[in-house]
Amino acid sequence: MIKKGEWVSIKKTLLEPEERTGRLPEETKATPFTLWVKGRLTEDAELGGEASVITRTGRLESGLLEEANPMYQLDYGFFLDELLRIGDQARNILYGGDERG
Repeated sequence: MIKKGEWVSIKKTLLEPEERTGRLPEETKATPFTLWVKGRLTEDAELGGEASVITRTGRLESGLLEEANPMYQLDYGFFLDELLRIGDQARNILYGGDERG
């Protein structure tokens, strides 16, 4: 049981695959159009159950309760050595040399 007022993430399906426009790639058309929202629970709820939240902007949204105290998960992809070389080249052009010392 997640208590009222806890910071949570909910999931809400906005359009089922058959409701989506026909002007999409096939793999996109085959998946539901889904919204994930973070906010504070308006009442106690169970994980996986229906829940309502108030977002930071004051919107009231409802959906399936996915996670309590969700983490921010940022991922900029795989390491690319080329980006380090570009940075070195830019530093050389802008400052006349390698500043790494």
